[in-house]
Amino acid sequence: MRKRRSVEGLTVNAVAGTHVVLLGLNLAPSRRAGCLGFAIQREDHTEDERYWMTGMKTFAATDPLLGPGGQVSSREHPFQSFQWADYSAKPLHDYTYTVLPLYGKPTKLKEGASLSVRIATEPEWATSGSPHSIFFNRGAIASQEYARRFQNQSPQVVGEAAYRWLSRGLLEAFQAFVARASGASFGLHGAFYEFQWPEALATLKQAAERGVELEIVYDAIPGDTGPKDANLAAIAAAGLKPFVTPHTEGKIMHNKFLVLSRKGKPIAVWTGSTNLTENGIFGHLNVGHAVDDAMTARRYLDYFAQLKADEAVAEDKLWTAANNPAPPETWTEPLTLVFSPHKGLNVLDWYVGIADDLAAAHGANGPHQPLFMTFAFGMHDKFKAVYEQPAQTVLRFALMEKAGNGSGLAQGKKDIARIRNLPNVVVAIGDSIAINSFDRWLAERDKLTKEANVKYVHTKFMLVDPLGPKPVVITGSANFSEASTNTNGENMLVIRNDRRVADIYLGEFMRIFSHYAFRESLGFHRPVDQNPSHLSADDSWQRAGYFDPGKDRHWRRLYFSRSTA
Repeated sequence: MRKRRSVEGLTVNAVAGTHVVLLGLNLAPSRRAGCLGFAIQREDHTEDERYWMTGMKTFAATDPLLGPGGQVSSREHPFQSFQWADYSAKPLHDYTYTVLPLYGKPTKLKEGASLSVRIATEPEWATSGSPHSIFFNRGAIASQEYARRFQNQSPQVVGEAAYRWLSRGLLEAFQAFVARASGASFGLHGAFYEFQWPEALATLKQAAERGVELEIVYDAIPGDTGPKDANLAAIAAAGLKPFVTPHTEGKIMHNKFLVLSRKGKPIAVWTGSTNLTENGIFGHLNVGHAVDDAMTARRYLDYFAQLKADEAVAEDKLWTAANNPAPPETWTEPLTLVFSPHKGLNVLDWYVGIADDLAAAHGANGPHQPLFMTFAFGMHDKFKAVYEQPAQTVLRFALMEKAGNGSGLAQGKKDIARIRNLPNVVVAIGDSIAINSFDRWLAERDKLTKEANVKYVHTKFMLVDPLGPKPVVITGSANFSEASTNTNGENMLVIRNDRRVADIYLGEFMRIFSHYAFRESLGFHRPVDQNPSHLSADDSWQRAGYFDPGKDRHWRRLYFSRSTA
C-alpha cells in the first residue's frame, strides 16, 4: 500500500509492505532553515498503542549517557534524515505515522507543523486480488536486536526462541504451504539444491504419512563441493528415501521449489531463494515466494518432470528451448517464468536489458529507471556496465554478500570501489559490528554457523522503478550469472506492474541495505572504538548531500518522497 500527503511544505510518502513501512520525507525551502530533524510517532490502531519511535543517536547537550544497546525517543533526539523506515511493523496492521519537524535548540526543542499518514500493512498470504505470497526471513544474525535478545549466543545454544525470531515466519510459511496438502487427493512435487533442515524435512514426511503423493528431486551431482553427502544424510535421518530422486547430471541443480496439486491438477507453487538448511532458513537473507496460479503451477510441474528425468545439460537446454522460450518474443504478461539452463546468454542479456536504459526496447518502463539488485556472489560484468552507465541522475542500489567470488574477488573489489564512487550509485556489502566499544552498540555475530559459505545476503532479485506506476520484480534462485542461465538448473519469476509485490520487496531490500550499509561504513570512516557520534545541534545535517544534485542523498530524497524538488 502507498499513501502520500503534503501539507504546509512537509511531504510524507508512506510505502507499506508486510513487515516494513518506508517513509520518504521532504521539506519545502521555507521550512528547512533551523530544522533539527524529525520526530516520528506511530499509532497502532490494531493493538491500540501509540508511542514515539526511538533511535540510538543523541544530541551532545542532552545526552542521557545510555548504556550499550540503549535507545532514546525521537521526540527528544530526532531522526536527521529524509528517509526513515519502521522495521518493526507487523502484517495486516493499521498504523498512523505522525511526522513532526523539530526546531530551536537541543535543550529547547520547538515543534513545527506536523503531518499524519494512515496506512495498512499488507497480508503475507495472497488475497483475492493477487496470486503472490511473500515471506522474508530476518536475514540479520549480525544485528543489535539479536545481540540484545539472545546475548549474542549461537541459536543452537539459545534454542527455539532464537530460531523463531530469525525465521520471522519463513519456515512457518513453508510448513503452512505443505500443510495445504491435507490428504490422499493432494500431491507435492519439488526440487531442492540443499535439502537438509530436519524440521522442514519432517514437515514433508508428515505430508507423506497423511497419504499425500510426495516426490522430491534433490542435488546429488558428484563432487567434493556440492551438497550431495549432506543431502543423503538428512534424507536418511528423516526417513524420506522412498520419496526422493537424486539429480546427478550437470554442475548444479540449484532450484528450490515445491508444486502443490489436488486431484492431479497443479494449483500453487512455492519458490524463491531459500535452501532447506539452517543457514538458508535462519542465517543469510532469503525469501520464500508462493504463487497461487494453476497455469504457473502446471508449468513448474512440467519442469519438475524434466528434472526428475535426470538428463544431461544439453537435453535440458533442448527442453527449455521448446517449452520455455526466453526471453519471450513479446513481454506483455504480468508473470513470466524462466527455467534454466538455456543455450547462450539470451536470458542474462534480457535481465540486463530490463535493468539498464535499453529497457524500453524490451517492453519495460522505459529508459533510466531506478534499479535495486541483490548479488550473493559478486556482480557480473554485464551488470557492472549497467551501474556505470552515464545516466547519473538515476538511483542504482546494489546489496551484496561480497564484492567478488573466488579468483574474481580482487578484481571485484576494484570494480565495486570504482562503481560506488559514482554520485547516483549506492552499494552495501554485508558486515557486522565486531566489538562492544563502538558508540553504544553491542558486538554482533558475523554468521550463523561455522561452515556458513554465505553469511549475509543470499537472495537473487531485481527491482526496476519499484515506486513507479509499473514496477518490475525479478526473483528466484538464479544469481544473475552466466552459469545460472546456461548451465545450472534454476527458476525465476518476472513480475510486471504488481505494486503490492514491489512494495514488499522494496521494504525488505531497504531494511537489509540500511542494516549493512551502516556496518560496512564503519570500516570506511572511523575506527570502531571512537566515542559516540552525536546529532548535529543545528540544521547543518541537511548539507550532507540532501540538496546537492551531485550526491546520491539528493536523488534518494526525491525518489522516496516522490518529489520533484
